[in-house]
Amino acid sequence: MKKPVVLVVMDGVGETPETLGNMVKQATTPTLDEFKATSPHLTIKAHGTAVGLPTDDDMGNSEVGHNALGCGQIYSQGAKLVNESILSGKIYESAAWKELAGNCKANHSTLHFVGLLSDGNVHSNISHLIAMLKEAKKEGIASVRCHILLDGRDVPATSALEYVQQLEDVLAELNDDTFDGRIASGGGRMQITMDRYQANWDMVKRGWDTHVHGEGRQFASAKEAVETYRKELGVIDQDLPAFVIAKDGQPVGKMQDGDSVILFNFRGDRALELSMAFDGDASFNHFDRGVVPQVKYAGMLQYDGDLCIPKSFLVNPPEIRNTLTELLVKHGIKEYACSETQKYGHVTYFWNGNRSEKFSEELEDYAEVPSDVRSFDECPWMKATEITDLVIDAIKSGKYGFIRCNYPNGDMVGHTGSLLATEIAVESVDLCLARVKKACDEYGAILIVTADHGNADQMLEKNKKGVVAVRTAHSLNPVPFIVYDKDARHELKEDGHFGLANVAATVAELLELKPFDCWEESMLK
Repeated sequence: MKKPVVLVVMDGVGETPETLGNMVKQATTPTLDEFKATSPHLTIKAHGTAVGLPTDDDMGNSEVGHNALGCGQIYSQGAKLVNESILSGKIYESAAWKELAGNCKANHSTLHFVGLLSDGNVHSNISHLIAMLKEAKKEGIASVRCHILLDGRDVPATSALEYVQQLEDVLAELNDDTFDGRIASGGGRMQITMDRYQANWDMVKRGWDTHVHGEGRQFASAKEAVETYRKELGVIDQDLPAFVIAKDGQPVGKMQDGDSVILFNFRGDRALELSMAFDGDASFNHFDRGVVPQVKYAGMLQYDGDLCIPKSFLVNPPEIRNTLTELLVKHGIKEYACSETQKYGHVTYFWNGNRSEKFSEELEDYAEVPSDVRSFDECPWMKATEITDLVIDAIKSGKYGFIRCNYPNGDMVGHTGSLLATEIAVESVDLCLARVKKACDEYGAILIVTADHGNADQMLEKNKKGVVAVRTAHSLNPVPFIVYDKDARHELKEDGHFGLANVAATVAELLELKPFDCWEESMLK
């Protein structure tokens, strides 16, 4: 190995010639502009089949993106993994499904479903919920309750009522003398339940109190709750407060001893904390759970295999082997990974193939910068400066053959829907890239700049009526892939068919290592 490689992931920074809502183009980015003008670069796919999702209509996300970046291969992921299990019927043959369904039938108790109600295919898909509702009735489960988290992030910002109506229609078709299915509670995904990386346990507590105890503002229906909050607060779906569906002043879906609970999200980062609350014993101390009902609990997937969270799950995860880290460890190359809390798990756990533990304590160093607990449009620079400081220190140390980091700004600020803040977020990352470039020049490192998916590049969209609205979801656009080396020009193959899974082999080749045979090809000529 002649030169170390530094890989920067600009989270949520896609590339497109379209200008509508494109805050990457709108931003002042002299560093990126210089790279694209003078260095070898491509655009590569970061969504759909390139990252293991069912179709190219499926937007990428940070989890599957970092899996592909870190393992150099394409695995069935998320929605595709669950789709295959549902179509084959394997999900209903799983020990978890049999245990939870059997529990409800034996105790004449309720099966509760908790999850994100949309077809965004990032955290969940409403079709999975509908399939399980139909199977529950088929198997003789008499009572089902749905606790719905409203999206507006991976789908249009104010589309919640479309999904609520779709679910209500299905329940109406299923309901009869033998089956009682209802929506029981809900709220916006950024207000309750779906925190990640233990950044805001209060969010999880609000969700717990709402879903489990039926505590909160009461409404006759989910539609009434959404419409009322919109009139009162004027917020988009992800920010709608919690609500409880009640009849005669009593919640219709409070969880009781003997019930079963399924979290039907398949993505792990925002499912871990609720799973910890359900699986936790008396030592659980992240918030006061009150009287904890004795229920059977399972997740759609096991969200953390090393920590066994949750203990029970419906669909087995992809078994990711032969990652880039394993190749580096095999050759004794020391590596460094850092980000702030919001994306720390992505450059560690997801990068290493959904593995919490290091492959080598001696050869892997991680650093996490605590993220602010606030709306990111209020501080769009986030912790980019602190991440950059760490990366530069790692470069200067001379200890590492491979250094990787993630700047979350383009994604996390993009999700707020604030165009101005997102423009500043992209500019903040560009300023930091200039510092990393300078350190690579001074200490003889090769710099790779890429992204895991788009977001900041498509902040506006036209609806079917031609009306322009704010878009808070990821884009389907490709992402940049740039190789910068002050001392050499590393030519890339022709653009057209590469994706995130081609990055690992490219890194290996730059480090003068032979990639694993199972990897996608290198992009170097």
